[in-house]
Amino acid sequence: MSDVSSKQEAARAIEEASKISLVCHVGPDGDALGSMLALAEAAASHGKEVQASFGSPFVIQDNLSFLPVSHLVPPGDFDESPELMVLLDAGSPDRIGELAANAKAADKVLVLDHHVTNEGFGDIAVVDPGAAATGEIVYDILLLLDWPITPQIATSLHTALVTDTGRFQYSNTTPRTLEIASELIAAGAEPARIGQHVYEEVPFGYLQAAAAVLGRAHLDVDMSVVSSHVTEDDLSASGIGWADIDGLIDTLRLAREADTAVLLKQHSDGRVKASMRSRGRTDVGSLAAELGGGGHRLAAGFTIEAELGDVLAQVMSRLTSHR
Repeated sequence: MSDVSSKQEAARAIEEASKISLVCHVGPDGDALGSMLALAEAAASHGKEVQASFGSPFVIQDNLSFLPVSHLVPPGDFDESPELMVLLDAGSPDRIGELAANAKAADKVLVLDHHVTNEGFGDIAVVDPGAAATGEIVYDILLLLDWPITPQIATSLHTALVTDTGRFQYSNTTPRTLEIASELIAAGAEPARIGQHVYEEVPFGYLQAAAAVLGRAHLDVDMSVVSSHVTEDDLSASGIGWADIDGLIDTLRLAREADTAVLLKQHSDGRVKASMRSRGRTDVGSLAAELGGGGHRLAAGFTIEAELGDVLAQVMSRLTSHR
């Protein structure tokens, strides 16, 4: 688990490596992508050979495309036997998709993560569930390395903090989180610009898909759960992709009568991806872990092959034991 010595060990590994290969979890959110790109920028500016990637599908959400992506390479072009492979915001090896094979062949694997479900893996593991975002861990390591935080790095790290704290309104926001955010703004991050890109830009088709999903939302008053689902047909009809609806769960969770929100995403290959949110009564992180997923106490998810109704039934049957 994380302590000062593990962060110092991580900093030494980064300092000593001539080539650093970074990877974050599949379907990266703002924390995963922002943390990875910040560390990539910092390492490259100090003479390291750098590459960064994530597993298929290799698609960046439009609302994160403003981040510096010059070091990104498709997973097929990623070093097969990295000197130092850094895994960011990935709670387990399976979260990096096909790049798990590259991690097995790496000389050294460094894990930087803040998920409580991460039991620690790799040669060096910095796992800090007390950190609001993996971006906080990267920031601390950059301080240990005494590497300057440029405006580009500050933008990536501030994006990591903003997205994983829900604009600093989630319970994982700590005084330290706000201190770091302040320091990143002083270093050149622009909150207004970041907020507009991340939260105030969606394709028109999102509104159409949201209308369909919210129109079929169901409230179970007794269980205090609001749920709905979205299908590939919904997306096709709206002309958008899966990455375009990542924020939809946060609209569904607005129902004040519900402690827990569940959004099921039905893929054409039989997989159902579940996103869950809790207002505090339910530990959706431990619930997701029981179903092969993971995350945090108030925000988590899992993927399973089953019928929509069966997936929701499995979630509902486990809720009581996680309250």
